[in-house]
Amino acid sequence: MMNYLSRTTLAGVLLTTLSVNLMAAEKAAIEKMDRIIAVVDQSVITERELTDRTEAIKAQMLKKGAEVPPQDILQKQILERLIVDSLQLQLAGQTGIKIDDAQLDKTIERIAEQNNLTMPAFKKALQDDGTNFYKFREDIRNDIIIARLREREVDNKVNISEAEIDNYLTSQESQGDLDEFNMSQILIRLPEDSSPEDIQKARARTEQVIKALSEGMTFEQASASFSDAPNALEGGSLGWRSGQQMPAQFLEIIKTVEAGGVTRPIRSGSGVHILKLNDRRASNNSMIVDQTHVRHILLKPNEILSDKEARQKIDGIKERLDHGTAFEDMARQYSDDGSASSGGDLGWLNPGDTVPVFEKAMSELAINEISAPIRSQFGWHIIQVLERRKQDMSKESKRLKARQEIRARKAEEAYNDWIREMRDKAFVELRLEDKF
Repeated sequence: MMNYLSRTTLAGVLLTTLSVNLMAAEKAAIEKMDRIIAVVDQSVITERELTDRTEAIKAQMLKKGAEVPPQDILQKQILERLIVDSLQLQLAGQTGIKIDDAQLDKTIERIAEQNNLTMPAFKKALQDDGTNFYKFREDIRNDIIIARLREREVDNKVNISEAEIDNYLTSQESQGDLDEFNMSQILIRLPEDSSPEDIQKARARTEQVIKALSEGMTFEQASASFSDAPNALEGGSLGWRSGQQMPAQFLEIIKTVEAGGVTRPIRSGSGVHILKLNDRRASNNSMIVDQTHVRHILLKPNEILSDKEARQKIDGIKERLDHGTAFEDMARQYSDDGSASSGGDLGWLNPGDTVPVFEKAMSELAINEISAPIRSQFGWHIIQVLERRKQDMSKESKRLKARQEIRARKAEEAYNDWIREMRDKAFVELRLEDKF
């Protein structure tokens, strides 16, 4: 009996121990899978998110033939991008920016078409690349949300005065026709009110960049390893910029650099910049532009008509248009724009004549297609494209180009400042500091 009891007790202990060990293993696996590596205001970032994004970006870089930075540096860059994306998505959610499934499906279909693929073929191509289609779909949704947030919070608030254009053109004429520069940048960001400690850290990181470049690291890899710019992992490309499109201190230095060369560090209000000149070309002032003949219906929310009521009303207008009611009749009856009397006709529009959200929606429409309601800073619009043409603007080309370049520069500066301010004000708790 004693032997039996002893064996029974021992078996019980073994079973209990095994059960406890299995539970502990399961718990450890769950904790590893769900491990939170950063708290960002009201949201969190998990280790799985960081790992998945890192692997995806590494695959993209390798596919392009780019050098991949060391794993710890790459993850640090990607974690910072995830933090900034999280802050933007939270703000978008709090302020009502949403992308419904129908809009998302249309966007993905357009991406497939641009790649000359049917949807089944596109899904298979993603699968062959190791990309989960549903994860890709949600990433595209988030990209669109962030783009719309930027349009609303930054791009739509950038105003270009006629005086600015006049000054731009006067300056350009005084300096002659300036060349255009294809550049990339590494940005070491500094807070708006930089402390001596912040400046010292920035100086140390800048010295790291210079040392890495002198030892043979490519500019693209250095960008991915050190830069705080939003496109750091894409090599920091700024594309083609005219001399008038960049700050005077940048132009003064970049003019002295040969193609392929790198500038000394340049301090600006955003931080410390190191520029690479990829290529240079003579400016071309002639411009053939794509003009669009368009009409619209605008409903403006006011003290009497709330934004929600305006949306409901314009949805009703869209439904009537879809059932054959004449666009010009609906514009004359309901539009709050000065074009109402002419059936909503805005005439021929050039690029940059309208706010970005309107221009983007307009550019995506086929001839005679009527848009879904869209929201701009002015209210709710329904848009119809009547014609498109290419037009030689002759004397107007310089002015149009000036407007575009001033807008691009101001929008980029405003966006970088906005991101920096949002990041500085946010509550961010990192829980992988030991790893980095």
